[in-house]
Amino acid sequence: IASPTAASAELVLETWDLQCESNGREHRTAEMGGQQLVVRRGQPFTITLHFSGRGYEEGVDKLAFNVETGPCPVETSGTRSHFALTDFPEEGTWSAVVQQQDGAALCVSLCSPATACVGRYSLTLEASTDYQGSTFHIGDFVLLFNAWHPEDTVYLRDEDERREYVLSQQGLIYQGARDYITSTPWNFGQFEEDILAICLNLLDTNPKFLRDQNRDCSRRNDPVYIGRVVSAMVNCNDEDRGVLLGRWDDRYEDGMSPMAWIGSVDILKRWKNFGCQPVKYGQCWVFAAVACTVMRCLGVPSRVVTNYNSAHDTNGNLVIDRYMNETGVEERRSKDMIWNFHCWVESWMARPDLAPGYDGWQALDPTPQEKSEGVYCCGPAPVKAIKEGDLQLKYDIPFIFAEVNADVVYWIVQRDGSQRKSTHSSVVGKNISTKSVGRDSREDITHNYKYPEGSEKEREVFSKAEHEKRSLSEGEEGLHVKIKLSEGANNGSDFDVFAVISNDTDTERVCRLMLCARTASYNGTVGPECGMKDLLNLTLGPRTVQSVPLRILYEKYGPCLTQDNIIKVVALLTEYETGDVVLAIRDVYIQNPEIKIRVLGEPMQNRKLVAEITLVNPLAVPLHNCVFVVEGAGLTEGQRIKELEDPVEPQAEAKFRLDFVPHQSGLRKLMVDFESDKLTGVKGYRNVIIAPLPK
Repeated sequence: IASPTAASAELVLETWDLQCESNGREHRTAEMGGQQLVVRRGQPFTITLHFSGRGYEEGVDKLAFNVETGPCPVETSGTRSHFALTDFPEEGTWSAVVQQQDGAALCVSLCSPATACVGRYSLTLEASTDYQGSTFHIGDFVLLFNAWHPEDTVYLRDEDERREYVLSQQGLIYQGARDYITSTPWNFGQFEEDILAICLNLLDTNPKFLRDQNRDCSRRNDPVYIGRVVSAMVNCNDEDRGVLLGRWDDRYEDGMSPMAWIGSVDILKRWKNFGCQPVKYGQCWVFAAVACTVMRCLGVPSRVVTNYNSAHDTNGNLVIDRYMNETGVEERRSKDMIWNFHCWVESWMARPDLAPGYDGWQALDPTPQEKSEGVYCCGPAPVKAIKEGDLQLKYDIPFIFAEVNADVVYWIVQRDGSQRKSTHSSVVGKNISTKSVGRDSREDITHNYKYPEGSEKEREVFSKAEHEKRSLSEGEEGLHVKIKLSEGANNGSDFDVFAVISNDTDTERVCRLMLCARTASYNGTVGPECGMKDLLNLTLGPRTVQSVPLRILYEKYGPCLTQDNIIKVVALLTEYETGDVVLAIRDVYIQNPEIKIRVLGEPMQNRKLVAEITLVNPLAVPLHNCVFVVEGAGLTEGQRIKELEDPVEPQAEAKFRLDFVPHQSGLRKLMVDFESDKLTGVKGYRNVIIAPLPK
């Protein structure tokens, strides 16, 4: 029997190299990969094939590749593709091109279309001559969205923005109150070990996947679809094995207080390690931050935004009705609420499903509030549509429009049961904030959501939204009340608030002033009274201003301060002659002590550093069960927890030294959380620039 010629002998693949490291660098996924190949769609990546016996011969050997994703890959769904090695790849399809050949080694450049489905793929090679063929399984790789590719629907033009919104693993989330904005550090950690696998697992846990795997996987090319799935899966309210359980009642003993988290990594790992059981507990910024981590991990540019005085309008009439008695206590519970602040996510994507003009930032809100198409999720809603009042577009624009635009009507319920009305038309949707690009400062993005108060354009938008915006001119004659704060209100200290009352008329007025302070939570619920003044006969001369102080004592507010550190002060001025009621409300934020972080040593990759972390107890009582939690992407390899053995006496220092070895270079944030029995959720951070290893 004649033996086949050498040229037609079977082509046998001996070894191969997915070049994870160099591909990772090119695709900006190096920190993620480790041993796996992670690439972005639409961008070529290189693999090397080593054949045994003989090398590849053009014209004799035919090489083709198969890529498959999901449990039931189908060519027509875009979840499977078969493509041959070619010199002239077609646009918009999977392709393979020879890059170079060196003996038995063949370097091949593979490229996915910029519209490919994201997810985990398996890659196989089919090698055939005229006589025989063999199939070789080369391995798995993960394909992500690509903000660097102009054809990708998540394309973002500015490199600094891509670095911040896709690659940055740390950030700041804004909290506090409208008049006192605070920032909390957050470790998004989207490149930390296991996080990519957990994010892909989250997609495979979602009910749409379980209902129809083929359809779900075929829609994973669309960031609009992915955004909706992530928004639903970060909360567990649909019993869909979602990540977080929300709780807002200050009772968190059987889980973690929402204030104690400092990053998403710990939350996502707990979810995975406990068999996709919901992690206890989340509140809005925790939901938003975890969704931001998942979206950034999958390659969609994303950021957390905070809206101050955020309205929750349950009946969609753009009016929030609140009922309170003369002491500022809520008389009857209305489902409509005003939250001190509310956080959601914005993700950057095109909206080919809508008319032109709605590409760009889209609001996604994973905090469970209202159902959307039967599921607790919200968005993606084009921020442009919210600004223009285009409420009929997908998804959930009326709800977010109300969060930033509703009017607030306070009904003062008098002793005889009668009600007086006080309308506040410009209190909602203030100081909408996000972290600046490349800096630790706040960027105000309110103008993205609404036109200036009282402008012609604002009125147009409201008539389009079929709602009459009352314009209350602040300067009208009459009585006015404002609440002012002397200086900072520090936890552990007494402080003063003032009701500043002005009479802008030419006649003397006789009034009653009720000034009342209560501890409160950021979602608007109030607790016990911690300061009260009732002046029955306050005489205001014509064209005069009077300031009435109220001292708020730590011994009164300390025991009932919630972990949100907020005291709500209500001033109610009733004029005897007319019965008119003037109302002022202010949320005072109680400041926690500062955590000081000193880094000792020269910060260099793979070299030991020491951080010295201290906090002074500002209270007049000792702190018990003191715990420091420290983490930082690329710095600490997960969380480091230090429990102090002894109580920390008043004015004494809680301190410890942390040894750590940073394994990534560049700008990093070391983040610290401090917990104790009387002082909780205290945060601090330090930026550290880690020098790369000398080459």
